Amino acid sequence: MDTGCLSSMNIAGAKQAGSFAGQLHTQRCFTSSSVQALKTSHRTTSLGLRNKGKGSRRGLRALQVVCQDFPRPPLENTVNYLEAGQLSSSFRGSERPSKPLQVVIAGAGLAGLSTAKYLADAGHKPIVLEARDVLGGKLAAWKDEDGDWYETGLHIFFGAYPNVQNLFAELGISDRLQWKEHSMIFAMPNKPGEYSRFDFPETLPAPLNGVWAILKNNEMLTWPEKVKFAIGLLPAMLGGQAYVEAQDGLTVSEWMEKQGVPDRVNDEVFIAMSKALNFINPDELSMQCILIALNRFLQETHGSKMAFLDGNPPERLCMPIVNHIQSLGGEVRLNSRIQKIELNPDGTVKHFALTDGTQITGDAYVCAAPVDIFKLLVPQEWREISYFKRLDKLVGVPVINVHIWFDRKLKNTYDHLLFSRSSLLSVYADMSLACKEYYDPNRSMLELVFAPAEEWIGRSDTEIIEATMLELAKLFPDEIAADQSKAKILKYHVVKTPRSVYKTVPNCEPCRPMQRSPIEGFYLAGDYTKQKYLASMEGAVLSGKLCAQSIVQDSKMLSRRSQESLQSETPVASQL
Repeated sequence: MDTGCLSSMNIAGAKQAGSFAGQLHTQRCFTSSSVQALKTSHRTTSLGLRNKGKGSRRGLRALQVVCQDFPRPPLENTVNYLEAGQLSSSFRGSERPSKPLQVVIAGAGLAGLSTAKYLADAGHKPIVLEARDVLGGKLAAWKDEDGDWYETGLHIFFGAYPNVQNLFAELGISDRLQWKEHSMIFAMPNKPGEYSRFDFPETLPAPLNGVWAILKNNEMLTWPEKVKFAIGLLPAMLGGQAYVEAQDGLTVSEWMEKQGVPDRVNDEVFIAMSKALNFINPDELSMQCILIALNRFLQETHGSKMAFLDGNPPERLCMPIVNHIQSLGGEVRLNSRIQKIELNPDGTVKHFALTDGTQITGDAYVCAAPVDIFKLLVPQEWREISYFKRLDKLVGVPVINVHIWFDRKLKNTYDHLLFSRSSLLSVYADMSLACKEYYDPNRSMLELVFAPAEEWIGRSDTEIIEATMLELAKLFPDEIAADQSKAKILKYHVVKTPRSVYKTVPNCEPCRPMQRSPIEGFYLAGDYTKQKYLASMEGAVLSGKLCAQSIVQDSKMLSRRSQESLQSETPVASQL
C-alpha cells in the first residue's frame, strides 16, 4: 500500500523542484529507447480558478499546529521489531574490512538506498546510481510551480513494518511519522456519504483487538457471514506459515469458494483489501497475499495501525538515508542511467555502462531497479539461467495516482486513510488534513489511488479526472458534483505508473529470486525479491538489508576476486 531505467518513472513534461538534487552528484542523462514505454508520466493541469495569495497562505501553514496525531505505538518491544533491530545492528557490529568493498548499486528507491545504508554501516563504500533527477523510486514526488507536492503513490506506514520502523529510528526521524487512530474506515457505496469503521481498542492485545473490531462492526457483515468467514480462516490460523504459503496457487475468489466464505465478504471486504494491497481485484490476486497481511494485522497488536509521513518522501525520508550514506563515505549520484551491464569473458560483471559513456566499476554490483526494468537489462548470456528466466513470470501492475485541489475544505472526510470501495478507486486521503507539509485550513487536496488501472493507463488525464469526479460525487454527495456545480477543481495532477509493484497473481512465489544471484559478485534488491513481506515499503527495506547481508557474508570472496582481477590486469598495463 503503499506502490525509466532503474526506477520505472522517468518524468517528462513537468518541473522538478530540485531542492535536494543540488546536494547530490549529478551526471548528464539520456533516455534509453528500450525503456521509454515503462516510464511514468504526469501532468499538471490548472483550471480557471487560481490560488490567490498563495505565498501568504503558505506562510501561515508553517506557523500552525496542524494535526491532532495519535501517540506512537509501543513497537520497540515486539518480537518482529527486535528481530529487525538485531539484523540492523549486525552491520554496525561486523568486522571492519581492511579495504572497504566498492559496491555499485543501480536504483535509489527504498531497496537501493537501504542496501547502501547497511553496507555503509558495515564499513563498505556504496555508489548508488539513480537514472532520474529524483530520489525514491516508487516514493518519488515532485513540486509544481505553485510549490505544492504530488507523489507517485499514497504511502502508508504500518505498525507491522518492523524494518521500516527500525530505519526511521536509526536515522533519528521517527517523529516524522504522523500516527492516526487505530481504525480502518470504509465508505458505504449503498449509503452515499456514510462510512463504516473497524475500531481496534488500545486496551486489548492481538488478536483480541482485531476480533473485537470485527465483531463490533455490524454495518458491513452480518453475524452469520462473520461466523462463516471465521470458520474459513481457521485453517490459516491453525496451519501457520506453511498453510499461508500453500495458498499461493489460489486466487482470493477461488479460496473463498473452496472455504465456503459468503460472496458478500468478497464484496464488502476483500475487493477493497485486494486493491489496497496490490491494485488488482480478488479474482486475480493470490490468496497468499491476503493471508500474509491478515497474519500481520491480527497477530501484532499495533500491526494495522497506520501513519502518514509528515511531508514529501524524497526530502523527509530519502534524503536522511542519503546523508547517512554520504557521512560514511558512500555516494549517491542522480541522472546516472544504466544502458548496459557489460560482462567479463567468464560471465561476471565487468562494469555498468551508463548512457553518457561513463563506465562504473566495483567489487560487487547490485540491481535495485523494479523487476520490469531489470529484465530489460539482463545480459543475453544470462537469460537462459533459471534464476533469471523465472523473472518472466513477475510483471509490474499499472497504477494511477490522482491529486485534486478543491476550492473549499471538504467536511465529509477524516484525518486518516479511507477505503473508497469504488469500482475505480482504491484508497484515498484528504492530505490537507493527514500530512503536516500539505496542511491547508481552507482547501482540501484529495490524493486517490485509481485501481485497477490497466484499462485506464492509456487514457487521457481529462478522462481519468472525469471518472474520478463521478466516483467522488458518490463519496461526497453534499459537497461534490461531477459537473463541478458544487466544489470546484483548482488544479490536478495525474501520475501514471505503467509498471509498479509486481502483480501478485497465483504461483508467483517460486519465481521471486534470492538477493544473491548465481553470478559471483552480482546481487538483486527490491520488494519483488525473496523476503517474507509483501511488495511494499517494508519489503523493499528488508530486501535491501538481506542484499547487504549477502554481500557482507561474501566480502572475503569479493575482495579476493577483485585482487586477482587487478593482478591479472597488471602485466597488460605494464606492457602498454
